[in-house]
Amino acid sequence: MESQRMDGVGPAVPSTREDMARLVRELTEPLIAHFSPGAARLRLGGNAAHYVDAAAELEAFARPLWGLAPLAAGGGSHEHWELWRRGLAAGTDPRHEEFWGAVTDIDQRLVETAALGLALALAPEHVWDPLSGRERDNVRSWLLNAMAAEPVDNNWQFFPVVVGLGLARVGVAHDPAPNAARLDRLESFALGRGWYSDGPTAQRDYYVPFAMHYYGLLYAALAGDRDAARAARFRERARAFALDFEHWFTSDGAAVPFGRSLTYRFAQGAFWGALAFADVEALPWGTVKGHLMRHLRWWLRQPITDPGGLLTLGYGYAQPALMEQYNGPGSPYWAFKAFLPLAVPADHPFWTSPEQDAPHLPEVSTQPEAGVTLMRCEEGRHVVMLSARQHHTWVRGGAAKYAKFAYSTSFGFSVPSGSYGLEQAALDSTLAFSEDGIHWRPCEVPADAEACDGLLRSRWTPWPEVEVETWLIAYPPWHIRVHRVTTGRALRSAEGGFALNRDLPFHRFETGAGHARVESPAGACLIEDLAGEREGSLVQALPGTNVLSPRTVIPTLLATHEPGTHNLTCAVLGMAHPRPAAPWPARPGWDAVAELLARHRSPDAPRLLDALTTERAVGLE
Repeated sequence: MESQRMDGVGPAVPSTREDMARLVRELTEPLIAHFSPGAARLRLGGNAAHYVDAAAELEAFARPLWGLAPLAAGGGSHEHWELWRRGLAAGTDPRHEEFWGAVTDIDQRLVETAALGLALALAPEHVWDPLSGRERDNVRSWLLNAMAAEPVDNNWQFFPVVVGLGLARVGVAHDPAPNAARLDRLESFALGRGWYSDGPTAQRDYYVPFAMHYYGLLYAALAGDRDAARAARFRERARAFALDFEHWFTSDGAAVPFGRSLTYRFAQGAFWGALAFADVEALPWGTVKGHLMRHLRWWLRQPITDPGGLLTLGYGYAQPALMEQYNGPGSPYWAFKAFLPLAVPADHPFWTSPEQDAPHLPEVSTQPEAGVTLMRCEEGRHVVMLSARQHHTWVRGGAAKYAKFAYSTSFGFSVPSGSYGLEQAALDSTLAFSEDGIHWRPCEVPADAEACDGLLRSRWTPWPEVEVETWLIAYPPWHIRVHRVTTGRALRSAEGGFALNRDLPFHRFETGAGHARVESPAGACLIEDLAGEREGSLVQALPGTNVLSPRTVIPTLLATHEPGTHNLTCAVLGMAHPRPAAPWPARPGWDAVAELLARHRSPDAPRLLDALTTERAVGLE
C-alpha cells in the first residue's frame, strides 16, 4: 500500500518505516510552540486532572519520548532534541524555577519517569551525553529518588524497572534488588495463556497489552542478556497472548473500545510493535506488521486532533465526558508507544516482510481470563465483545467502561452524562432498573462470573433485595441476553441495544411491542424481546456520551415488574454495513437458541436450557 494522506491534509497514513518516522515528527511538531521558556514544561491547556500542574506539564513533556526515543535509536532524525535535553536538565534541577518537584509515593511523576528511562536507554546521545557534569548529577539524583518512591501495586511496578534500564545504559549504578523484587511481584500477576491481571484486581483491559506486556518486552530486549530466564518468560507469555489479542481488532484495524484510558488511542496497538522490538515472532511478521499498520491507519481516519494538530482528550473525537480523573492535557501522547518498532533496524523482518491482510479467525473466541467473548461479524469488519466478569472500578464512568454487556468496534459504548432520565443515563448494551422511572441503576459489579464456549454468566444486585442472574450467548452476528430477576420491590426496567449515530438520516425505524429497530447509513441496531412483552422505544442519549459518535439514538426495551421473579430474554444485533433495501434481519428463534445451548461446552448451558424450556419464559417463534 502506498503512503497516503487523509483528504490531502494531516499526518501521513503509514504503511512503511519511513511513513511511521514521518508520522512521529508530524505529530510532535505542534507541541513545539507550547514549550515553557526553560523547556521543562509542555503547557497544552487547562489541567483538570487530580495531579498538580507541574506533574501534568511533565507528563506532556515526557510522553512524546515514547516515540522520539525509538525514532532516534533507529537512526531517524528530529530537529528539536535540544528542547528535550534542556528540559530534562531544568526539570531535575531543584534550583530551577521549572523544577518538576521530587517524586513521592503514588505520584503521577513516577509514571512519567518510565519515558525518561526509555530515552536514556535508547537515545543517550541526545538526552545524556551532551549534559554537563552538574546536570547529569541532577538527573541521576532525581531518578534515583524516583526509584525509591512507592508505586501502585499494578503495572506501576514496571516504572522503576524501566528507569533502571536507562540508568544502566548511561553507567549510573543503582541497587538492583528492589527492581528484582518488583519484577517478581509483576510476574505473580500472570494468569496463564499469556494473560496478566493489572495488579490484584479483576480488570483485564488494554493495560495488559500496552503496559504489562509492553514493559515486559522492553525488559526482555534490554536486559535479556543478564536475566535470560525472566526475559524468556516475558517473551513466551507475549507469544501466547498474541493469539487472543488479535481477536480484539477488525479486519481494517479498529480495536474494541473497552475499559479505561481510551484517550491513549493507538497505544491499543503498541503490543504489536513491542513484539518486533523484542524479536518475538508470535505470528508471522507480515501479520504482526499488518495488525499495527492497519490500526494506525484506522486512527488517522478519526478526528482526534484539534485545529492546531494536538491530540485531543477523547476517543473517536474530543470527548471530555470520557475522561478519567488522571487525564491531563498531555495524556493522549501515550499513544506514541505504538512507535517502538522504529528502534528496530530497517532490515528486521518486521519491516522487510510484506504487510499481510488480517487473518481469517474463528467467528467466536472466548477468553476466560478476561471473562469475555469476541464475535467477528460481517466477515471481520465488525467485532463485538461480550463481557461478564469486569466491573465498576474507581475511575470515572467505571460501570460503563467495564460492566456493560457488549462493546462494539462500530457502535462503541456510552458513558452517562448525569443521573436524571434515560437520556442522561445512556443505557446502551446494559440492563438497568428504576423505582421512579427517572433514576436508573445499571449492572455495575457482576460477580460469580463464568465464561466458556461463547456463554457468559454473572450475578449482580442493584439493591440488596434485588438479584439478577444474567447469561450472554454469542450467536453471531446476534447475541442473546437472558436475565432472571428476583425483586422484593416494584421496579421499572430499561434494556438498551447498541447506540447508533443519529446525525445521519434514518433509512427506517420501528418501535412497538417487543422490538426497537433503527437503521441509517451508520448501520443498523435492533433489540428484540423474545417474549414480545416489553415495549420498544428509541432513546436519544445526551450529546457527548458515546465514544465514537457525538449524538446517538439507543433502541431500548421498557417494562414494569411487580415483586417476584421475572425472566427477560432478548436478541441484540448491530450491523455496521446493512443493506437498506433488505428486510429487517430475522432474529434467532427458540429452536436455534435451544440447539445452540444443547451443544455448548459450558457447564452452565444445561441449567440455562432446562430453565428456559421448563418455565417457557420466552415465547420464542
